[in-house]
Amino acid sequence: MSDDLEPISPVDAVEMFHSAMEDEHSESTRRSEYHRLRSFIQFCDEEGIENLNEVSGRDLYRYRTWRREGKGDGRDSIKLVTLKSQLATLRRFLRFAGDIDAVDPELYEQLSLPTMKNGEDVSETTLKPERAIEILDYLENAQPASRDHIVLLLLWETGARSGAIRGLDLEDCDLDGTHPRFSGPAVHFVHRPETGTPLKNHESGTRWNRISQKTARYIEDYIEYHRDEVTDEYDRHPLITTRYGRPAGNTFRKTLYRVTRPCWRDEGCPHDRDIDSCEATNIDHASKCPSSRSPHDVRSGRVTFYRREDVPRRIVEDRLNASEDILSRHYDRRSDREQAEQRSDFLPDL
Repeated sequence: MSDDLEPISPVDAVEMFHSAMEDEHSESTRRSEYHRLRSFIQFCDEEGIENLNEVSGRDLYRYRTWRREGKGDGRDSIKLVTLKSQLATLRRFLRFAGDIDAVDPELYEQLSLPTMKNGEDVSETTLKPERAIEILDYLENAQPASRDHIVLLLLWETGARSGAIRGLDLEDCDLDGTHPRFSGPAVHFVHRPETGTPLKNHESGTRWNRISQKTARYIEDYIEYHRDEVTDEYDRHPLITTRYGRPAGNTFRKTLYRVTRPCWRDEGCPHDRDIDSCEATNIDHASKCPSSRSPHDVRSGRVTFYRREDVPRRIVEDRLNASEDILSRHYDRRSDREQAEQRSDFLPDL
C-alpha cells in the first residue's frame, strides 16, 4: 500500500463516486452504477476490508470469483454479461478511487473483464409485435384509456424508452394536432434533468413524435376520466400519474411485467404451470413469469415491426433516438430468415 494514499472506507468512497457522477450522468445511470457496487461493498464487509487503501489485485480476483458464483444476491451463479457489467462498473469506480488517492492509480488495470462471444452481451427477449397488438386489443376492450392501456400504447406507438414516457407533461401533448410542424397529434420528449426527468441521450434526445388520432383520443379520455389531478415534486403536471404524483420508473416495469403475462388475460399458461399455485400470479412476482416482458422489450418489438415493414433506417433512428448500430445490435429481433426474405424483395434477379 502506497504511503500517498488517504484512508477511506469502501462505503464512503462509493458515495463520493455516486456524487461525482451527478454532473455528467442521468439519475438512472447513477442509480444503476450504485446498485452494481453494492455487491463490492458487501464483499469488503465479509472480507473485513474497512479501508479501501488495502484492496489488492488479489482481492479483486477473489471478488470476481465470489461474484461469478452468485454470492452477494443469493444466486447459484450469474450470467457472463451481468458479471461483465458489474466488473466494468467496478473498474470505473477504481479509476475514480485512484484519482482521489484511495487506491493505487493503476489498480483498476488489474481487474480484467470477461471476453464476450458474439451476441452474448445482447438480450434476446422481446415483445413480439403480434403479442403487443393482442395485448393492446385486450386493453382497448377491457380497460380502455386506463393507465395500463396508455402506458403500453405510448411505449408501442412511439418506441420510446420508459423514461421518456415517464417525463411527459400535459403540456407536452399536442392532441389536437395544432403544432405548426405536424399535420396531426404528437408528443414532445424533452430533456429536463434539473426537475427529475432526463432523457437517455440528453439534449439530443429532445424530439417530437407523431402519434395516431386514435391514440390521441384515448389519451384525452385518460386525462378526463382516469388521470389523478396531481403535480409532481417540482410542481409540474405529469401526463401519466399515480395518486402521489409522477410514477417511479419501476412502476412502468411492473406494469409491463403484469400485463404481458398470458394468465392476466385469462389465457392458458404456455409454460405448463399450475396457475393456482404459480408465484408469478402475484403482482409482486410477475417478472418471474417466462412470458413477462419489460419496457425495453416493447422497444425492441417496435423496431422489429418497423424493420418488417421496411421503414427506412434513418426514420427509425430518429424516431427512437438511437444509432443504427444500437438498433441492429440490441433491438432488431427479426430472424435471419426474415431478413433474407426482405432483402430478396429488392433483388430483381431472385
